[in-house]
Amino acid sequence: QVQLVESGGGLVQPGGSLRLSCAASGRTFSGLAFAWFRQAPGKERDFVAAIGRSGDVSNYASSVSGRFTISRDNAKNQLNLQMDTLRPEDTAVYYCAARHTDRPGVGTNEYTYWGQGTQVTVSS
Repeated sequence: QVQLVESGGGLVQPGGSLRLSCAASGRTFSGLAFAWFRQAPGKERDFVAAIGRSGDVSNYASSVSGRFTISRDNAKNQLNLQMDTLRPEDTAVYYCAARHTDRPGVGTNEYTYWGQGTQVTVSS
């Protein structure tokens, strides 16, 4: 079993930055691939970014590519999402997800473990 806890959400102005973190416990962190998803009110949960076990393979949704950076620290059991140049359309609840494979995936049904989410609001 894996427990995931997100942190770092909040209110930020357009053009600003936020850094989300996801703390993982319960199983060997380095054996998991991770992803971030987000869900805006009334919309489906969408893929944002994913990273493989070793950290050398990552994927990004086209809407965030070049603005967001996913990273992992296996020594600290922590997943991060650096979000720069934020836009109002980035407003959503952001979820951390994990699965027991080497490579990252982009579908919600590919992930076994989920956090409770953290709210990100981009507004002036």
